Amino acid sequence: MDTYGREAHRSPELPRARGPLSAAVLAHLRGAGGLPRAGDARAADPYGEDLHLALYACYELHYRGFAGVDPDLEWDPDLLAVRRGAEDSFLAALRRDATGTGSLEDVLAGLLVEPVRGQGVSDFLKDEGELRHVREYAVQRSLYHLKEADPHAWVLPRLGGRAKAGMAAIEYDEFGAGRAERVHARLFADLMADLGLETAYGHYVNEGHAEMLALVNLMSLFGLHRRLRGALVGHFAAVEITSSPASRRLAQAMRRVGAGTAAEFFYVEHVEADAVHEQVVRREVVAGLLADEPELAADVAFGVTATGFLEERLGERLLAGWREPPAR
Repeated sequence: MDTYGREAHRSPELPRARGPLSAAVLAHLRGAGGLPRAGDARAADPYGEDLHLALYACYELHYRGFAGVDPDLEWDPDLLAVRRGAEDSFLAALRRDATGTGSLEDVLAGLLVEPVRGQGVSDFLKDEGELRHVREYAVQRSLYHLKEADPHAWVLPRLGGRAKAGMAAIEYDEFGAGRAERVHARLFADLMADLGLETAYGHYVNEGHAEMLALVNLMSLFGLHRRLRGALVGHFAAVEITSSPASRRLAQAMRRVGAGTAAEFFYVEHVEADAVHEQVVRREVVAGLLADEPELAADVAFGVTATGFLEERLGERLLAGWREPPAR
């Protein structure tokens, strides 16, 4: 059932816990238990299901919240301390594992180099994916696309001049250029409806892999901290610069499996829009930011490499499952 237009504003239900850390956070949100120590959050697996569900639950208080959860918990100092512990663990792991080599120019140039043909998720879906694979992919990406552009809006007050103007121009497109039916999150909900999936915001959190939760959490982490504004710009650049070629393949995949007109249109729209956005983000957003604050170049590069690292982890998870022989 297409619930986007009627129910998209509603807060989703709390998800199911995936370990002691997320169980304690969710119990606290229900008003039914105490919180763990920040040290417990720092000790959790930085890429694991438990930490990322706990972090996702904390961040969602800044978006739609959860049904039945007190809105005042958004700024609960004890919950923020636990969130900070999880953030510290996640950031430390990324700075250890996702730091690229070379200058920012080298890192950005690397985004223009297409991966080896046939090895990525979009290649698989275009060449051999079945409808079940497309539906699973949409379920995972719904955690990102149903809030598409929202985390990036937090950086606008932290930018000036060319960077702010360029970022605002791209965000205007992402939010439909004044037309509610063209908001990109709405277009993705239409895609999901074509695939026979639920379109309500947050509906598929319980199905989200840890790798997908980590990608969504990365946007929120960078967006909510002013000190990470350079990393947020880097993340945004990585998304916009790599989107157009992958979207072309995904549009072909949707057409080949007969996913539907709206499903194909979502990616066709991104082929055209993100080809333009790529130029704006490079020439205005990144260049404008560094003209004002050249010391943020390393942070921008980190945002790019962290995004690529987490996308690669998600791709490996999806492809490993898809290439297994189907259960008899």
